[in-house]
Amino acid sequence: MVKLATICYIDNGEALLLMHRNKKPNDVHEGKWISVGGKLEQGESPEDCAKREILEETGLHVKSMRFRGVITFPHFTPDEDWYTYVFQVTDFDGDLREDCIEGTLEWVPYEAVLDKPTWEGDYEMFRWILEDVPFFSAKFTYDQQMLVEKEVVFYDA
Repeated sequence: MVKLATICYIDNGEALLLMHRNKKPNDVHEGKWISVGGKLEQGESPEDCAKREILEETGLHVKSMRFRGVITFPHFTPDEDWYTYVFQVTDFDGDLREDCIEGTLEWVPYEAVLDKPTWEGDYEMFRWILEDVPFFSAKFTYDQQMLVEKEVVFYDA
């Protein structure tokens, strides 16, 4: 089965907003620091999904965003391939939620982002966002939460 999702890097010019996944039972991301985002709902565009997920998880309203890439996760969950649209948001307003049900939100300074425990592939994406790589497509294959295969293509803006 194919799942479509978004990964959203919210960037305030000094830090990325990350979520420490420490609240949801039986969470495949438990203990990791990841960006916000989630599954597309029927009839949604990737942009609609990104805006909805950001608002639901953070309380922030997206004013504009930049499409940064596509990541494929074959067999990330049993019998499911995940295809994710990656966005970066630098223009937003609103007040950050303190009660996100999936984890604790925190602005992590750029220089500390790579120190947070996360998926090996997420470290790659953090670098690409922080280094302002124009556009990327990647496939990260995991087995038992270990990255076993990586394919990456970078495109010019």
